[in-house]
Order: sequence, then structure tokens, then C-alpha cells
Amino acid sequence: MQRSLILASSSPYRQELLARLGLPFESISPEIDESPLAGEQPQETALRLAQLKAKKIAESNPNALIIGCDQVATSDGVQLGKPMSHENAVKQLQYQRGRRVTFHSALCLYNSATKHIQADVVLYDVEFRNLTDAQIENYLRIEEPYNCAGSAKSEGLGIALIASMTGSDPNALIGLPLIKLITMLQNEQVNVI
Repeated sequence: MQRSLILASSSPYRQELLARLGLPFESISPEIDESPLAGEQPQETALRLAQLKAKKIAESNPNALIIGCDQVATSDGVQLGKPMSHENAVKQLQYQRGRRVTFHSALCLYNSATKHIQADVVLYDVEFRNLTDAQIENYLRIEEPYNCAGSAKSEGLGIALIASMTGSDPNALIGLPLIKLITMLQNEQVNVI
């Protein structure tokens, strides 16, 4: 029996990234509580949530390879989640201006048939421009990135917020580290090319 590939996410950005690999997949939203636990480090939060999302989808998909992802942004020890409102996004971007922000992009590939789990976190650093309040307002009015960690969508106009980026996989910044995922898929005998 062929295993299906499922992306445990409703994010159109992650769906677009996964589609680049040319593999058939479906996308299912896991509907979980994404709150960090008390005392949990950002990398731990992202990794726990990525695994939790994959395992949640596995409950109703017993013969699938399930991709779980999560992303947490941090700067100077401050965790920056999804702003969910204009006011919170303004505060986040004001805080981030001129600062380095690390995006912790967790990836989990869970084989629901064998219960084999592969999980890792890929880091990506972003240096933000020293933006004016007017630039922040203009960006938010146009982009409305209220469901993105750190209020920045680099795949859109958010690139104008960024002075520089450093990391091993630019896809990690968008929320799905494809380079790591290809290796995980190969470990499950799924070849992209």
C-alpha cells in the first residue's frame, strides 16, 4: 500500500514550498494549541509543536508520511510569536528594527505506519533595517502579516524590512526547510528526483 504525504498545516506559503518538490500531497490543518510551555526554550517550543502537529494528523491517517512544521522567532532572548493583530505587529516591528532576529524553523517527518519520527530545527538569522514608524505602518497596511512569526513575510513585501539574511536554507525562513525535508524523505525511501 502506498503511503500518502500530508502537510500538517493550512499555511499557503508552506503548501507552495512543498509543491516545488513535485510530490503529490494533501494539506490538513492540525488545530492544536500553539502556546509555549512555561520555561520552554524557543527551539524546544518549535520542535514540540512540529511533532505535535504531525502526530495529531496521524490519529486519522494511519498510513501516511506527515510533515509537521512550526516556527518561533527570537531576538535578544525575547520570543516573537504570531502577532494576530495590527497593534501587536506594530510593536513587534518597532522592537525588531535594527536588530538581529533568529527564526527557529522546526521540521518533523512522522511515519504514522511505523511510528518512526525524524525531527530537527533549522536556524535562520535576519537583520532588520532601522525602519521608521511610517514604513512599518505602510508595510503592515499592504502586507497584513498577522499570522507570521515576527510579523515579517520575506516571500512578499517583507523583504523590504530586511538588511541581511544568514542561514543554510532560505526556505526555513518561510517556514518549511526543504533541504532538511528532502533528506528526511530519502530516509523514508521517497526520492524527489
